[in-house]
Amino acid sequence: MNRYLTSLGMAALLCACSDSNTLQVPPAEETPEPEPAPSATFDVTTTNLTAAQPLSPIALIAHADTLRVFTIGEAASAGLELLAEGGDNSGLLDELEGRGQTSGEAPLGPGASETLTLELDSDDTAATALSVVTMLVNTNDAITGFTGMDLSSLAVGESMTVEAVAYDAGTEANTEAAGTIPGPADSGEGFNEARDDLADQVTMHPGVVTAADGLDSSVLMQIHRFDNPVARITVTRVQ
Repeated sequence: MNRYLTSLGMAALLCACSDSNTLQVPPAEETPEPEPAPSATFDVTTTNLTAAQPLSPIALIAHADTLRVFTIGEAASAGLELLAEGGDNSGLLDELEGRGQTSGEAPLGPGASETLTLELDSDDTAATALSVVTMLVNTNDAITGFTGMDLSSLAVGESMTVEAVAYDAGTEANTEAAGTIPGPADSGEGFNEARDDLADQVTMHPGVVTAADGLDSSVLMQIHRFDNPVARITVTRVQ
């Protein structure tokens, strides 16, 4: 009899458990999202040292250290030609799209400074170089900046400063004639795909020859002359 009653009790208990759904299944643990990779961040400050040469919107490009935006004695790329003749850096940014890049939003006037921030996806800066390029817009095809700065040598809080000189892109003859200069001295044509500079290679810029120097066809005046350096560029790693 007792055995019978015990069996009935256990059966009732099992039925009650089944009916009331009191058995709990522990929830599955959520998989944590991976932590974002730390980034390397650089502030790049450019100061225009000229008297009357606005600089086109500045291009900052982080790229493989095996690449160069320009090389003395070699022909300019199509993207560099577009920047050097018209101040448009979009082609150059497209050519070197990769590790990180940014652009100024407006020209940088004489005596003015601008700080742009460049952020890389990772803090691994090994084999990564920085190039900074802009046009002197009251010229036919003068540029300034630098190419190939080793970013791996900069620790957080450290800076490097470059006194940047003027280069001739070698894609447009330095006629300084009316209609050929895109800056406010002329408001003429910018980029022209025809390369009429016989050199067709990047060189140090010889400077402008103005109407005050006896070049009657030049739209430039004495104030548009420039001496090197034409810009000061400071790169600081902030993260």
